[in-house]
Amino acid sequence: MTNLRLLEKKLGYTFKNKKLLEQALTHSSLSSIQENNERLEFLGDRVLGLIVAQLLFQRFSLAPEGELSLRHTQLVNKETLSQVGLSLTLGQYLRMARGERASGGHLKKSLLADACEALIAAIYLDGGLSAAQEFIVKYWEELLSEKGQFIKDAKSKLQERVQAQGKNAPRYEIVGRVGPHHAPVFTVAIFVEGLPSVEGSGASRREAEQQAAHRLLEYLDKNG
Repeated sequence: MTNLRLLEKKLGYTFKNKKLLEQALTHSSLSSIQENNERLEFLGDRVLGLIVAQLLFQRFSLAPEGELSLRHTQLVNKETLSQVGLSLTLGQYLRMARGERASGGHLKKSLLADACEALIAAIYLDGGLSAAQEFIVKYWEELLSEKGQFIKDAKSKLQERVQAQGKNAPRYEIVGRVGPHHAPVFTVAIFVEGLPSVEGSGASRREAEQQAAHRLLEYLDKNG
């Protein structure tokens, strides 16, 4: 296996238990469920979510919940994780069956994202929450910046995503409005061919549409 000292240098963390690092880099095509990185991936997803939520809460003290939620979704999704994985050149360290590697598995964004989550869990288990936070801050710092170019409103991002799949642009429809005239709450439903309809609510139609788009993006992230 490729020298893991080089990877530890990139991570900015040296493992006490090297087996945790090896497990985080082991694909299910090579080992049993006790030895591959799938369980670590599950834990890493939760650790990343918690730390990013805390960092956003601290850094954007004036941001409303909706904005924090949008930022959080974009910071922890598979696309961002795969970008971090590429920057770490994780592909060259992944352990997988020969056939999987031959088919380009070590370059697949989904596998890089999974391995990145597993690495976060391994660091957490080996060095605690502070060690995991140091790693996440190091590689998510630019994305956390208020001027970071990753921020794109949910409606625009959703439209790009569904049109890339050959679908028509999302259609938004107001399905409810409650509250007094000076403080209404709108409910908007979003419709996309082949996808379930979801709803969002907000103090304006635009805010409700953003929330609906955000929820549909979450569905797509979870269900591919």
